[in-house]
Amino acid sequence: MLPPREREIQRVTLLGSLGNLLLTLFKFFAGIVGNSAAMLADAVHSLSDFATDIVVVLFVRLAGRPSDKDHGFGHGKYETMATMIIGLLLLAVGLSVCWNGGHAVYAVCMGQKLPLPGNIALIAALASIAVKEALYQYTVHCGRRLDSPTVVANAWHHRSDALSSIGTAIGIGGALLLGPDWAVLDPIAAIIVSLLIMKVSLELILPCVGELLEHSLPEEEERYIRELILSYPGVSDPHNLRTRRIGAYRAIEVHFRMDGQTTINEAHATTRLIEDALRERFGQKTIINTHVEPVKNR
Repeated sequence: MLPPREREIQRVTLLGSLGNLLLTLFKFFAGIVGNSAAMLADAVHSLSDFATDIVVVLFVRLAGRPSDKDHGFGHGKYETMATMIIGLLLLAVGLSVCWNGGHAVYAVCMGQKLPLPGNIALIAALASIAVKEALYQYTVHCGRRLDSPTVVANAWHHRSDALSSIGTAIGIGGALLLGPDWAVLDPIAAIIVSLLIMKVSLELILPCVGELLEHSLPEEEERYIRELILSYPGVSDPHNLRTRRIGAYRAIEVHFRMDGQTTINEAHATTRLIEDALRERFGQKTIINTHVEPVKNR
């Protein structure tokens, strides 16, 4: 049976998957019946959301496994890998939307007429905006509460689909309202939305690259660690601080000094208090390695 955190992540993701599946089917139907290339592209985007939901469920299950002889620091980076995959899929979708939009705009400039879409395509776009924004708000709230970068990444995939549907709605609505001569609004809006999608994808990918390259925790978190250690009586000079993220968890290694006459029991008790306080701040699964040294004689 999955731990509570992983079980909740799976529940949130499966709810999003159901929404993505229903929207995908409706969008394909609306795109075909409504003769809308933009809606068909939006349907493909929703299909990519559904695919990434599958990735999240599989990788979070792996990330929740306890440490073993081959993974002494746990399996948290499976979650990082899932976030990276989602970001790369988002980037691919953004590039695809941009390419298709640019191709359509070029065709119009060459004198080609784009067909007018049907009303059902506009209805599907508006429904997608409402559903996907609701899924984004719910998923990002759960992801931040659970401190899961993968769930937050998946939430942004919902938001990117909502943004894509806004562009689709503007293009379809503009064409229906202004007539065939303005059908080019659809690909123009798609290009703008594709740039937003690519921006979000890079914001997801770059932190994952940093984690895989063992970047330290943010400066404010390291400063908190030092200040916490110094708040305990008899403790001084925190040094050799090394930090990193392992998926949703953190790893902290630090040395500090205590009086050389301190007994082992006293040093151990102080160390336990510091470690408990750090886990209270950063999570109970935080990996902490502390080392006590005697105060240097001056």
